Amino acid sequence: MKPRNLRQRPGPRSRLRLLGSLLLLLSLPGVLNACADPSPASLAPAGTSDPVASPTGPAATGEPIRAALNPAAAALLPGSFAARGTLVVGNAPGSAPLGFYAADNVTVVGSEPAMAQLLADALGLKLSLQATSWADWPLGLGSGKYDAVISNVTVTEERKERFDFSSYRNDQLGFYARRDSPISKIERAADVAGKKIIVGSGTNQEKVLLAWDAENRAAGLAAVEFQYYDDASASDLAIQSGRSDLSFGPNATGAYKAAVSGKTKLVGLVSGGWPDTAEIAVTSKKGSGLAAAFTAALNGLIEDGSYAKVLERWGLSSEAIRQSRTNPPGLPRR
Repeated sequence: MKPRNLRQRPGPRSRLRLLGSLLLLLSLPGVLNACADPSPASLAPAGTSDPVASPTGPAATGEPIRAALNPAAAALLPGSFAARGTLVVGNAPGSAPLGFYAADNVTVVGSEPAMAQLLADALGLKLSLQATSWADWPLGLGSGKYDAVISNVTVTEERKERFDFSSYRNDQLGFYARRDSPISKIERAADVAGKKIIVGSGTNQEKVLLAWDAENRAAGLAAVEFQYYDDASASDLAIQSGRSDLSFGPNATGAYKAAVSGKTKLVGLVSGGWPDTAEIAVTSKKGSGLAAAFTAALNGLIEDGSYAKVLERWGLSSEAIRQSRTNPPGLPRR
């Protein structure tokens, strides 16, 4: 399949087909099982011991990572939680490795459910993880159906009007190249000059790439060749065949695909809110009194190492933060 050029960007229906194809690709047992036992070097960044998992792999089916009670954090919870003893967390499954269905098609696994379990443990509460949709989580949180949402929610100034946040991960975009590509590092605009890059139309990453390309053109450097695909498998084939030099998209998904297939490598990270920084956070109803406890618990998890173990297991160590913050600066209104 030939890529679309810059002037022939796919419309909303094409983007939906692309998303559907990606989710289907990540959920097909044949795709995932084909690489169920690759070498450790192909699974995660250097220093990582736990493999990123397919729905049938060791991270999804192995012993969950648990945390000890943090009495100081638990003491910050509103009094009603002591009597109830349960933390109800909403999660929108469907995107590996963040949250997706295990082999039984019932259990939700991934980095976000794992982080929810750690948070509940630290607060001395039993976790009740409830599947929702991305469109429905704000209403569910606002109505009190969930105490928190842990589902790759980025902090924005607009969302802060309705919700409180406790940060736990950096929001990052990733450049991925074929594993044996001579490209080793993408850090600035000049690094993408003259490259053939796959990117999603109308996305934040396209905006970043367009800005970098304009900067390069103004400096007399070679233009980026923008490539748009309607099908994820065709996009993957373009990278492997050399028709494309790089793909540029959400790092979490790119890291998962690289770990499962072993065919691509990370060569660059860019903030998801470029030129601003962006953080992913546990989201709670504004004024609920939960954010302080969540932030304290997360900082305890960072300190005791269990936080790092979860990110390591799911291939997201590059998105780790050093300290959780309550209501950090969010992306500005656009």
